[in-house]
Amino acid sequence: MLTYDPDDTLAHRLDPRTKLAVQIGFATTALAHTSPRALFVLSIVAGLILFSARVPLLEALSAYRFALVILAIAPLVAGLTLGSPWFDLTDASASGRASYRVLLILLVSAAYIRSTPVRASRAAIQRTIPGKPGQVLGIGVALVFRFLPVLQADLRTIRDAMAARLGDERGVVERASTLSLLGLSRAFDRADRLALALQARCFAWNPTLPTLAFSRVDYPVLAGALVLALSAAL
Repeated sequence: MLTYDPDDTLAHRLDPRTKLAVQIGFATTALAHTSPRALFVLSIVAGLILFSARVPLLEALSAYRFALVILAIAPLVAGLTLGSPWFDLTDASASGRASYRVLLILLVSAAYIRSTPVRASRAAIQRTIPGKPGQVLGIGVALVFRFLPVLQADLRTIRDAMAARLGDERGVVERASTLSLLGLSRAFDRADRLALALQARCFAWNPTLPTLAFSRVDYPVLAGALVLALSAAL
């Protein structure tokens, strides 16, 4: 599971606004360029970003394993045809390149998650987007980063409990329905407890957030993010 891990890497020393700019620039150019040469260059850039945050590639792929299944199935579905030749390589290739672009964007986001505290992400969003919209968006991002790992842990606990009771010998549909219902029930319970905890702690819309400041390391990275964003127009 990908979570924030304190370290002293280059990515950890960057301002969170710089890292958000890199993500936006990378996603923009990744969605704009579809040629194999562009994907090769973007793969190198994504590898450098992972290295800067010291994120192991296999760990990042394992964290996105469910998304990888969908991305792998998409080209197969896109290539299927109702008549001869039954499988269109052109459509499958285009869908495969699209899936690979999404994978690169996910890997870049993994570096952000590993190198950025939740409070810093909220501060970056609220100070970039003024007013209530920025506050709502910042709170939403902070709650997702804090709440999603808990829900994933609950699903693993439910799955392990089912396996201990020989639930893994049941049919796929029965296992999936049981896991879904128990997962939803646990999620609603977590949401009720979260709401109560927020009320008990006098939840504030505009708390004291960490101070953000650009350093000399941020400026060349911001320039790189700008180049990535502008390259989408080429």
